[in-house]
Amino acid sequence: MPQPYESTGRTKQKQRTRDALVAAACDFVTSGQTPTVEQAAAAAGVSRTTAYRYFPNNRSLLAAAHPETGMTSLLPANPPEDPAERLDAVVAAFLRVITESEPQQRTMLRLSLEATPAERAALPLRQGRAIGWIHEALSPLEGRLPEPELHRLVLAIRSAIGIEALVWLTDIAALTRDEAVDLMSWSAQALLRAAMTPPPGTAG
Repeated sequence: MPQPYESTGRTKQKQRTRDALVAAACDFVTSGQTPTVEQAAAAAGVSRTTAYRYFPNNRSLLAAAHPETGMTSLLPANPPEDPAERLDAVVAAFLRVITESEPQQRTMLRLSLEATPAERAALPLRQGRAIGWIHEALSPLEGRLPEPELHRLVLAIRSAIGIEALVWLTDIAALTRDEAVDLMSWSAQALLRAAMTPPPGTAG
């Protein structure tokens, strides 16, 4: 979150300075490095003292550099009504963000594992955005599935996609990224089908 320093006096200039620091941090992370505030400041041509007015520590800088924080929806314009088609569109968009920003995603995952509970709650990776996007995709199921079951389905799908799943599938299961993306997409649809299939013996 922006610091109070940024909200007073010469706000446009301060926004440019903030943007330069964030861009520098993104460049470091994309190349596989975890930058300090001092390193980002040097790369952005900003003094160390000024940089700390925007980002008091490395964690706040990296959180600002994390992708997807500004997204409110992953559905396309005029989204379909069919839950499976909506889910497919959201999962495809989400996985595209994950794979295109994998170094940043891995850095944020590592930070979340190392953080204290309070620090972890503040990280973008732990803000539940993907849960909201999946729930929006499955909103046509409201009324067809009890709310607890729908929420359970959303959580199950979220557990099967994202950077955590990508790391396991590529680093442990040795899949290519394309294979991992295909499997995560398949898993999301399989979970949806399972949730919509009546248990054996249930009357239709």
